[in-house]
Amino acid sequence: MKKEVGTVFNSAHFLEEHALKRIFMKIEHIIEYISKKYSGLVTHKNWGEKGLFYNPENRLKLGAYMLTFKEKDGIHDAASQVNRSSVQFRLNLKISRDSFTKLFGAVPARPPAGGIVATGHDFTQLDEIMPHPVYGWMTWICVLNPSDSTIEKMASLRLFDEAYAAAIDTFNKKAKRKLSCA
Repeated sequence: MKKEVGTVFNSAHFLEEHALKRIFMKIEHIIEYISKKYSGLVTHKNWGEKGLFYNPENRLKLGAYMLTFKEKDGIHDAASQVNRSSVQFRLNLKISRDSFTKLFGAVPARPPAGGIVATGHDFTQLDEIMPHPVYGWMTWICVLNPSDSTIEKMASLRLFDEAYAAAIDTFNKKAKRKLSCA
């Protein structure tokens, strides 16, 4: 490819354009895949995001998050630049501390209000498993426009199993508190 004199090659733009040729998953396909594999899940919209919650028999008002789909930037969560035309959504889920440190090293410190975690990641990268820009300190991870191969990788690393186990644990704690308050 011949470059014109005086033009600058923008590698980020080039990579983003070519990343669009990957087979990205749709939210509905991920919900279908996860719902077939794990029982007791319900879909809700909460904080402007679609999410899968563990809530067997709708015993609690919302249940507990298993994973969420962010489809637009938020006032305190815009580091991924989800509003870009090349981004469909960001998949978010909580994993174990052990898996988080194996994938990324130390768990980052909690960022200041309105800030992002200091991990050195480019939170705008498509189809890359990385710490959640805001909730990485709580061992949440994310992927912008996950492809089918990234979803398969997440499954093989048992990250969905861990998110499901975390949701069950949170649900049980909420249910226990509800019983003790009744």
